[in-house]
Amino acid sequence: MEKTASQKISLGFFVISGLLIFILAVYFVGDKQKMFGNTNSLEAVFNNVNGLQLGNNVRYSGISVGTVRGIRMINDTTIRVYMDIDKSIFPYIKKNAIAIIGSDGLVGNMIINIFPGNGDAPSVKPGDVILTQNRVRTDDLLNTLSVTNKNAANLTANLLKITDKMIDGKGTLGSLLNDTIISKDLGETMRYLKLTSKEANETLKNLNTLVISLDNKNNVVGVIKDTAVANKIKKMVTNLEKSTIEINKVIANLNATILNIKDGKGTINYLSNDPELVRKIDSTMTNINEASYRLNENMEAMKHNFLFRGYFKKKEKEKTKAANGEENQK
Repeated sequence: MEKTASQKISLGFFVISGLLIFILAVYFVGDKQKMFGNTNSLEAVFNNVNGLQLGNNVRYSGISVGTVRGIRMINDTTIRVYMDIDKSIFPYIKKNAIAIIGSDGLVGNMIINIFPGNGDAPSVKPGDVILTQNRVRTDDLLNTLSVTNKNAANLTANLLKITDKMIDGKGTLGSLLNDTIISKDLGETMRYLKLTSKEANETLKNLNTLVISLDNKNNVVGVIKDTAVANKIKKMVTNLEKSTIEINKVIANLNATILNIKDGKGTINYLSNDPELVRKIDSTMTNINEASYRLNENMEAMKHNFLFRGYFKKKEKEKTKAANGEENQK
């Protein structure tokens, strides 16, 4: 059965419409994947791409700027990722930018997020390799959470033991919570601490007052601050130093004299250490006393001798007359 013209027109329209839809779909997908735009290559090196695939998006500061063009295994710890980035974005991406593999939402596809670096740096050029930072893996998070849960369980068990002991009145905290006597003693201690703190504050105030009063010129310290008084004190100290030097010289001379005496030199040594000389001196003094006594006796005898009696009477009269004259003058 031959097709009519209207059926042929409808079929042609349907084919053309499908072809246009396919072309538009390819264009939008290609535009989204930056397949038809002006792009340049940029590279990054990771040790784990966490399921990253070809065609995944690349974002810079949250803006889609390109796609993943290739993934190449260099060795067991190095994976190089090739990215097609819009040329217009290159001036904004600096050489210290950091690439991190993340996910598009909680369960979305993996993407590469490029974050600006700190400070000023030149812009990247096509083919440059930017810095990377490894993403925290889910296994690591689960292991950390497992350890944390285990520690939390141990901590909870220990807290239960502590609270049970506290309720039973065991330990220091239990005694404080259950023993009223200890509580009262603690209250008294706190009261005494408050009193002590208050007295300490008063003492500090008094010390501050004393320190402030030291600047008063009527005080000793204030007088010392006076330059004239300070100069006088300085002169006194200088004179004391000179006197000390002279005294030291006198002491040195005395020490030398004493040493001479000890060494058997000088008259004092002979007097103190030679008993024969001392005995002679004692004998001489005795003879002098006896001679003086005999001289007095002879003078007394001469007073009674008729030859000298008149002379001595004349001397006594003159002495008496002189004494009377002094009394009259008084």
